[in-house]
Amino acid sequence: MHRATKIVATIGPASSTPDILLKMIRAGLDVVRLNFSHGTADDHRQRAEMVRDCARQAGREVAIMADLQGPKIRVGKFENGKTTLEPGHPFILDAECELGNDERVGLDYKDLPRDLKPGDILLLNDGLIVLDVSRVIGSEIHTVVRVGGDLSNNKGINRQGGGLTAPALTAKDMEDIRTAMSLGADFVAVSFPKNATDMEMARQLANIAGAPYGIKPKMIAKIERAEAIPALQEILDSSDGIMVARGDLAVEVGNAAVPALQKRMIRMARDSNKLVITATQMMESMIHAPVPTRAEVSDVANAVLDGTDAVMLSAESAAGKYPVQTIEAMAAICLEAEKSEQSELDKDFLDRTFTRIDQSIAMGALFTAYHLGAKAIVALTESGSTALWMSRHWTHVPIFALTPRPGSERAMSLYRNVTPLHLDTSSDRDTALQQAIEVVVSKGYASRGDMVVLTVGEPMGQPGGTNTLKIVRVGDVL
Repeated sequence: MHRATKIVATIGPASSTPDILLKMIRAGLDVVRLNFSHGTADDHRQRAEMVRDCARQAGREVAIMADLQGPKIRVGKFENGKTTLEPGHPFILDAECELGNDERVGLDYKDLPRDLKPGDILLLNDGLIVLDVSRVIGSEIHTVVRVGGDLSNNKGINRQGGGLTAPALTAKDMEDIRTAMSLGADFVAVSFPKNATDMEMARQLANIAGAPYGIKPKMIAKIERAEAIPALQEILDSSDGIMVARGDLAVEVGNAAVPALQKRMIRMARDSNKLVITATQMMESMIHAPVPTRAEVSDVANAVLDGTDAVMLSAESAAGKYPVQTIEAMAAICLEAEKSEQSELDKDFLDRTFTRIDQSIAMGALFTAYHLGAKAIVALTESGSTALWMSRHWTHVPIFALTPRPGSERAMSLYRNVTPLHLDTSSDRDTALQQAIEVVVSKGYASRGDMVVLTVGEPMGQPGGTNTLKIVRVGDVL
């Protein structure tokens, strides 16, 4: 069956063999995430090459997303690897401490004391430990433990409500961008952006680093800082998409606020013609179990019903026992949720204006296919823009985007309800349209007598040139 919602999965120790990765691709993996928080440049390069090889074996393109580490603010290391914090006891975070003990620990972000004042609340280890800041003296942050527990090496630190000044792009991120471009990454996910400037800087660096390889990656903003919420529209405007990064975001704004924010972010992204990925703990129990919990099934299904382009796996596929089964389960949940999704196409088109010819053709194709009961929409596209605009609206009519450009094909692998396919387009329009229908039929997406809506640009081969809509029945002469 045609699945509209895409699956992003992180590869790591559990999934870094060709056999497992090929099974994951055949199970429904659309985009591979390389987590630059772990591993070396050579590790990422080898995995990228393996992705391309396995995708060729599977007979389709699979995109690569380079996910930057960003300014992850962490405690340092302990003499004994960890300590236990007791409620009501004092504990010091010291930027100048080299090796921690039961009384204090160092910081990898040396400017943290400048960002804090008495009364601030610090959340460590994904919010499992809570510290109240009592005073700040030079390099030392004096706190009282509110919620205790074991604190081990390199655990993360967040300030409740956000407000830390660490820049979105670190020196490591800048080097990782160069690495990502050298291995041909299609997407770059930027961690902890606060505003449009962070995303514009990342895009500029990526475009410069990608120029020798002919690459301009799509830029994804990971929304995980409290400060990003009021700046969400400007971040969207400066990005190609966003990721609802529910882990760090929940620590900063509180768990209870995240579900409503998720719905709001998905809606805003779609209204802005941008991509949106929903991430973090979607199938967490499948790290160790062969089936998901009922709550996880509902979580994935609700993200689909909200209209997310993609759902993402992290540790489940990188380090879990069941990476292939997890993708199979996620794909099945997406399919089932999509069956019940209501189309509101006519309502979507009210009060909308289209100033571009290619966007008007895209919307006309959607409207026509929906009301005529077409079997498929087939878009011949160079850049993929026509397919992106179509994918912002749900019609239950699958969209097939045919392009001669591998880069466009991989970029469209994240577009909801779009199946990207390769087609060496002819300069003759009718020949190209006939080839497009033959490709869709050969892959089993349509058969003789089915109605298909086609979009194409004349003259052929110009990005942004879609200007023609054609309605045909499979088997008729074009």
